[in-house]
Amino acid sequence: MPHQEDAYTHGETEFADRIVAEPDAQWDAQWPVEPGRYRLVASLACPWASRSVVVRRLLGLEDVISMGIVDPIQDERSWRFTLDPGGRDPVLGIRFLHEAYDRRRTDYANGVSVPAIVDVPSGKLVTNDFHQITLDFITQWTAFHRAGAPDLYPEPLRDEMEGVMARIYRDLNDAVYGAGFARSQRSYERSYRAIFDCLDWLRERLARRRFLMGGQVTEADVRLFTTLVRFDPVYNGHFKCNRNKIAEDRTLWGYLRDLFQLPGFGDTVNFPHIKNHYYRVQAEINPSQIVPVGPDLDWMAPHGREDLGGPPYGDGTPPTKPCDLSTYRLDPAVEISPAA
Repeated sequence: MPHQEDAYTHGETEFADRIVAEPDAQWDAQWPVEPGRYRLVASLACPWASRSVVVRRLLGLEDVISMGIVDPIQDERSWRFTLDPGGRDPVLGIRFLHEAYDRRRTDYANGVSVPAIVDVPSGKLVTNDFHQITLDFITQWTAFHRAGAPDLYPEPLRDEMEGVMARIYRDLNDAVYGAGFARSQRSYERSYRAIFDCLDWLRERLARRRFLMGGQVTEADVRLFTTLVRFDPVYNGHFKCNRNKIAEDRTLWGYLRDLFQLPGFGDTVNFPHIKNHYYRVQAEINPSQIVPVGPDLDWMAPHGREDLGGPPYGDGTPPTKPCDLSTYRLDPAVEISPAA
């Protein structure tokens, strides 16, 4: 069992309200599905937040749930909106995400995290439950999914999916942080073993199927993608997850390129945001705060996985609306000064 003095622990979700289509007595705190009422605040650097960006796009909820993007560089006042004109979110009118948290409650213990959904009329945080946000996009906002949206959480597969996603979360999504922020050799090696045991298991699973659950993408693939796409640029070196790179693994690298090339996945990835955040904010791991230029990877090379299944969106279709995140493009060579 992990020892408390050396084990990394992920903060608990303190704000787990649900946005639901129909009230249900089993949930204590509920907000109604209402187009235009809520704003998703996300970081393109954060894998947890990037899940919600991908799912929102795949389901076509862009015109129903607005989105604000924070600066990948945080300061002591939390995630900030310095990429927006005037340094304020244009919808919420706030400079820092903690302002929405504070309007909800000021005694939260686990800091300010993304993704966060904010109630626009009140300016209050609704939820930061990254596990549930995407599932609710899938199951509660169905009336507003675009025509042809894929089924990311097929009912016949849900029990198996939950097991797959639980292992990916424990042994990969979260374990890379366990390795990176380990406070002892023992703790680091425990996380390291879990990570590469999980990657070996995933390789075997994906050797005989195109995606985690078969021939079409699901929520499970979204949750895996946001960690794998960061692995070689960040986790391999920065977090010392260095047995091998994803690009050195034929199966996992083919699978990752397959996803990256699908509309809704690679077009939401911003490597300058990712690298600037990890290498500059986490100065305890990278004291120089120098951001590496590489790796130079050919994300658009043929992946050769078509014969394993498909079509990728099942009976649905890919998103057709252009994904425009150009406002938030960040040149990794540009110095980012602290917010005033």
